[in-house]
Amino acid sequence: MASATHQVDRIIDNLDAAMKRLGAAMRDIPIRRGSFKRTHDNLARDVAKVVTELDAARPIFRKN
Repeated sequence: MASATHQVDRIIDNLDAAMKRLGAAMRDIPIRRGSFKRTHDNLARDVAKVVTELDAARPIFRKN
């Protein structure tokens, strides 16, 4: 099922692009304002976990 693996690729690429845009936007925000830095760090950690799990699941998508 090649289309499922292409969808996984697209999702990972979109998440990566979104996190890069968020990182660029953070450069203009004072670090300590409203604990945004901590929220960003937690989000980045969670997104990295999702991307890693999606990447690890690719063989499952190929089998089905």
